[in-house]
Amino acid sequence: MVDLDENGSPARPEMSPGTVASAFNRILDKSTSLYKGSPDILRENYVPPRLLHRDREIERIVEILAPALKGETPSNIMIYGKIGTGKTAVITLIRMDMERRQGLPKPLTFITVNCGNVDTHYALLQTLGNSVAEDEESRIPTGWSLDRVYVTMRTLFEKRGGTILVVLDEIDKLVKRSGDNVLYTLSQINSELSASKVGLIGISNDLKFTDSIDARVRSRLNEEKILFPPYDWTQLRDILRDRVREVFSDEVVEAGVIERCAVYAAQENGDARRALALLRVSSQIAERTGSAVITEEHVHRAKASLETDIITDCVKTLPVQCKILLWSIVSATERRRVPLPTGEVYDGYADLCSRMGIPALTTRSIFNYISEMETLGLIHTELLSRGRGGRYRQVTIAVPAQETLHALEEDEMLLPLSKQRVQNQRSLYHYDGNR
Repeated sequence: MVDLDENGSPARPEMSPGTVASAFNRILDKSTSLYKGSPDILRENYVPPRLLHRDREIERIVEILAPALKGETPSNIMIYGKIGTGKTAVITLIRMDMERRQGLPKPLTFITVNCGNVDTHYALLQTLGNSVAEDEESRIPTGWSLDRVYVTMRTLFEKRGGTILVVLDEIDKLVKRSGDNVLYTLSQINSELSASKVGLIGISNDLKFTDSIDARVRSRLNEEKILFPPYDWTQLRDILRDRVREVFSDEVVEAGVIERCAVYAAQENGDARRALALLRVSSQIAERTGSAVITEEHVHRAKASLETDIITDCVKTLPVQCKILLWSIVSATERRRVPLPTGEVYDGYADLCSRMGIPALTTRSIFNYISEMETLGLIHTELLSRGRGGRYRQVTIAVPAQETLHALEEDEMLLPLSKQRVQNQRSLYHYDGNR
């Protein structure tokens, strides 16, 4: 006979404390019905049926891409904007609408590539070719020469026919890693095709990355530029209100919660992803604690949790040399409590490389890394003037020092630095204790 609880449901078997089942039971017993829709609507990969406060940008992109629906070659587009300004979401919505349209004179194909993952000339051409390959036999294998990969990709494009729109998300990472040769290759491919046409759509968080592109490549690209400005707090508030109506039951979100999430995100470059993440994590904290409503206190706790997670995620994606550079900046700033001139930053980085037995990169490479870390929000830089002595740039950290060092210590390559830091702390403690 099955035992029933007071509600008439089958009773859960007794679990000893410390078991996995008992831990799940404690969490599930606290759960509240905060949601009427899927919490995934608050995640960054969810694309809503409409995007608020992006009408002007949508209109401009549609005007440029509309000729593709007539079988014509559209202009190339370069879309700029900081993280969380709706660039990728807008392109996704436009792509979905264009692909739904029937009766096109010639086929329309979208290929989207994240250049954070596919960041070499070879890998990109291989990926593009395989995206239109009709069967396994026609796919491009690894191991061919670059010239053969390009010729095969071009043949596959020609066989596909129609208009092929290539979306290169995070295109700046591709150029920084592999140079601009791949853009030169793609910009002149239409002169070698007859049955198909190719249009490029680049998406970048770096507003200045095209400065490093060769003039010949820029001339061939001849792209139309579109800037996505950061959202202000009122726009973020509207976006959150729109999602709240879809996700939460009535009166679950207390007054002030949406505004607090919007203000926090507006202070961090107007990032809509950040605002949505704050609201999502706030709801998870409320649910875990058994609260029937989401309060501003839950938002404060969510902010603290996300700051730690963001640092860890950012640091894990950095190359080893960049991690050493960041270690140098953070540890020096922690000791001196003042901004560091970039010359001292490089000297400190080179010293760490020497101790680790690793060759130091050139100053130009390190300054590129400094720009990349500023884009990620790990550091700030400021250009100052010495009068007749010229100008110089100084660096300050934009994240908590201890959390950043702990995240860096997870890389085994930096183990010698970690051990040295522990030894220095012990020496300082011994000195203070006997002073």
